[in-house]
Amino acid sequence: MNERIIELTEINPNDFFGAQNSTIAQLKTYFPKIKIVARGNTLKIYGESEILDEFEKRFDMLVRYFHRYNRLDENSIERILTSTGKEEELRKSGSSKDVLVHGVSGKLIKAETENQRKMVSLMGKNDMLFAVGPAGTGKTYTAVALAVRALKEKEVRRIILTRPAVESGENLGFLPGDLKEKLDPYMQPLYDALRDMIPHEKLQAYIENGTIQIAPLAFMRGRTLDNAFVILDEAQNTTHAQMKMFLTRMGRRAKFIITGDPGQIDLPRKQVSGLKESLLALKDIEGIGQVYLDDKDVIRHRLVRKIISAYKSIESE
Repeated sequence: MNERIIELTEINPNDFFGAQNSTIAQLKTYFPKIKIVARGNTLKIYGESEILDEFEKRFDMLVRYFHRYNRLDENSIERILTSTGKEEELRKSGSSKDVLVHGVSGKLIKAETENQRKMVSLMGKNDMLFAVGPAGTGKTYTAVALAVRALKEKEVRRIILTRPAVESGENLGFLPGDLKEKLDPYMQPLYDALRDMIPHEKLQAYIENGTIQIAPLAFMRGRTLDNAFVILDEAQNTTHAQMKMFLTRMGRRAKFIITGDPGQIDLPRKQVSGLKESLLALKDIEGIGQVYLDDKDVIRHRLVRKIISAYKSIESE
């Protein structure tokens, strides 16, 4: 009798194997001639070589399905174990064309408004996109969803998320801790979006091995960003030099999204925003898209839309 060992990586075995090892029980039903022993994230299988080959093939399909959809239920397992192996049909099953990412606990991450859908469409036609609009319009969230989708589809090898380290009326220097501890709270919106879309263990593994990098804009200097989906968030707080530096980091097979709100600039007075300059300078370049979101795209509390509208009237006076 042959023995093989399969290890689960970047997956919580409790989530994958299910309550009371229900996934294992279902596997045993379809592979009665194989002995299966599960210990933690390790699976030992015993049986004839040909049957073990087929088991490993189906098990790999289950793992890839879980990586894509972050869930595994009885119907999905049955469909995979009995499928004819048509990967494209399997990939599309249970999916809508509007869904960007199947998030944690089966949450469907979609573009919810017209301008968010425009973001998705423009990103499909361009390698660089500027998404500009007020708070709460889903710029960053949609951008992160597009990046996660590109990573899952293996269109890129890594995701890089960055922000200029400009304080909104506060001073990072007075915060306790080292540089990472000072900056982590500032990068929190990026972490929050990722946690909605990638299970905790897998996200931690991606961050530890560098597949996902979250860093202040200053850390981009001198780098060439190849095979990466790169998001510059809060770009209204970049200077002319910072924006030029960032845009020229673009390497081969890279995708860039720049998001920002020109109405929330925290730069010192008389300092010109690099975002405003770049929107004007690059508007006619082929391969660079621009989308402007507004209060109709707000997906937070209903009061946020009214607040944005109220401030707009004050600021226009």
